[in-house]
Amino acid sequence: MKNKDSYLLVVAGLAAVCAVLSLYYLGSVLLPLFIAFILAFLCDPLVAPLKRRGVSRPLAIAVVFLLIFILVGGAAALFVSSITEEFRSVRINLPAYAGRLYEIIPLRLKEYLDIETPDKVYRHIDQGLAQMRGASLEIARESFAFVKKAFASTLAFVLTVLGYFIIPIYLYYFLKDLPKLRGSVLDLVPARYRERVTVAAGEIHEVLSAFVRGQLAVCAILAVLYSAGLYLIGIDLAVVIGTLAGIAFIIPYLGTVLGIVLSMIMAALKFQDLLHPLLCLGWFAIVQGVEGAVITPRIVGEKVGLHPLVVIVALLIGGQLFGIFGMLLAVPVTAVLNVFSRYLLDAYRNSAYFKGV
Repeated sequence: MKNKDSYLLVVAGLAAVCAVLSLYYLGSVLLPLFIAFILAFLCDPLVAPLKRRGVSRPLAIAVVFLLIFILVGGAAALFVSSITEEFRSVRINLPAYAGRLYEIIPLRLKEYLDIETPDKVYRHIDQGLAQMRGASLEIARESFAFVKKAFASTLAFVLTVLGYFIIPIYLYYFLKDLPKLRGSVLDLVPARYRERVTVAAGEIHEVLSAFVRGQLAVCAILAVLYSAGLYLIGIDLAVVIGTLAGIAFIIPYLGTVLGIVLSMIMAALKFQDLLHPLLCLGWFAIVQGVEGAVITPRIVGEKVGLHPLVVIVALLIGGQLFGIFGMLLAVPVTAVLNVFSRYLLDAYRNSAYFKGV
């Protein structure tokens, strides 16, 4: 019986690998479905309470859609108004920034670029603008020809574009049929394995829930903290940089690195000293420490159960194999594989071979 259990876990692992390979090779078609499924996974806990109160599932889904639309629309309006004001300030200071950047460029690099004097810089700018005006028509013509060829040569291109527009439809049907989908998948499992598979599926669900919802909440908190700190330091585009760093933290550590680089560059251009770039670095270090010690443990908890070194290696492997998309999936996939590995180890330790029976 134990050997059969181990075989079942091996088959489940192979099925997971096949799913990942299918997503890689058919990514352009399956990615919209995958996005809709993840969104359904996130929104289902919002639908369930309404369903328990007697609201029909379609109406509950419509209410959730409306609430999400209001929240996202309000957040977008607030964000746009904030960055509009910041860009207006940057536009006023842009000539000064350009002058300071020109001053810190080494002389040899200026000679290599043929910009030893401001007059040469302006001349190169005028030449570049003239070339852009002359090339714009040609670029538009070539772009149109490429799109026309793509549409004419393959139906996949049309289906891919269409797939992103109908993600809300995918999401609606996933939310509507999610309980049936769970029951149908469970019915495919032999009765003798159903309890074990249900326990494993529940553990995987907890791990993914903890990571996905927790990581999104952590990103939002970090975006607020980054933006507030950079604003108090006096960095231009504080909200833009802080929000971008928070969003990029969906891939662990990427947002921190991106925010440090951008904020230190803006600080150096504006203040021309060492203090303010160091303040930016210090603020990101403080927030990162708080994130690791307080925010993530309290929000995500210990359900993911991955060592930081494992997370870093998983990110590097995911990025090497599948690019940004691989880095995005690296941690949740590794967490699921960690669950499978624990069950495989338990099956191995309980096997006759391990016990020497």
